[in-house]
Amino acid sequence: MRPTRLWPLLLLLGVFAAAAPPSDPLSQLPTPQHPKIRLYNAEQVLSWEPVALSNSTRPVVYRVQFKYTDSEWFMTDIMSIGVNCTQITATECDFTAASPSAGFPMDFNVTLRLRAELGALHSAWVTMPWFQHYRNVTVGPPENVEVTPGEGSLIIRFSSPFDIADTSTAFFWYYVHYWEKGGIQQVKGPFRSNSISLDNLKPFRVYCLQVQAQLLWNKSNIFRLGHLSNTSCYETMADASTELQQVILISVGTFSLLSVLAGACCFLVLKYRGLIKYWFHTPPSIPLQIEEYLKDPTQPILEVLDKDSSPKDDVWDSVSIISFPEKEQEDVLQTL
Repeated sequence: MRPTRLWPLLLLLGVFAAAAPPSDPLSQLPTPQHPKIRLYNAEQVLSWEPVALSNSTRPVVYRVQFKYTDSEWFMTDIMSIGVNCTQITATECDFTAASPSAGFPMDFNVTLRLRAELGALHSAWVTMPWFQHYRNVTVGPPENVEVTPGEGSLIIRFSSPFDIADTSTAFFWYYVHYWEKGGIQQVKGPFRSNSISLDNLKPFRVYCLQVQAQLLWNKSNIFRLGHLSNTSCYETMADASTELQQVILISVGTFSLLSVLAGACCFLVLKYRGLIKYWFHTPPSIPLQIEEYLKDPTQPILEVLDKDSSPKDDVWDSVSIISFPEKEQEDVLQTL
């Protein structure tokens, strides 16, 4: 190859060499691997895998920085964000550790970057994709769910998955998934209130339910459907009409039972009248003298009986007829 043909190639290599940035001699540590941002309810947590070095006994520390849209990078310390994630040995940075209301504003565009450090050495920066809490959050189920059975109804009270500072820009809708045990599931909602009443339910039936929240962010028209709460089952109470029906049924049932019992008693009395009379009739008693004789046969029973039954003198009046007139006598004779 002629030397004149090498000039374009050498010139191109020189351009690339001039354009390449000089290597950083201190960037000799490996970068943290698999960084993840956890946005669950109000939580904002960055985690990563540790950097392992076999030829060093000193611990590797980590530095986290953040920035908003078109802003510079800021240190993650108490003054800026409320938590310190500068030169930490942990492999996690919880931006809401101080309180659930701490951390980045939920409607801000946030970008994070991370690197490892060991003395004067450090790794290259690992930059995560930007996020907005309302856009990327995972909404959990409503909390503190309480159910009170009512008259053919269930009254449900609960709290929101997390607090929203400005409800004019973002708020929650709620849905109730419910079904009669062994029946078909139904959905009622949406509701803005944290107290929901399921009406027109069958009395004395077991209903199961789950509550679900949905986050609405008005600014970007974002909808984030949350997780369902745990399934819980409750038995409804009787309503006024059911209680009246119960009273009527109990009264009719009692009257019918008493009527049946009375009829059965009359039938048994008529059918077994002789037997009943025999059971309740007082058995004849033996005269005292005969009973004593049976106990002692040597006793002169006849004398005792004669003694007790001594004849008494008969008492009568004597009437004598002196005379009758003839006519009266005839009448008497005719009468006789």
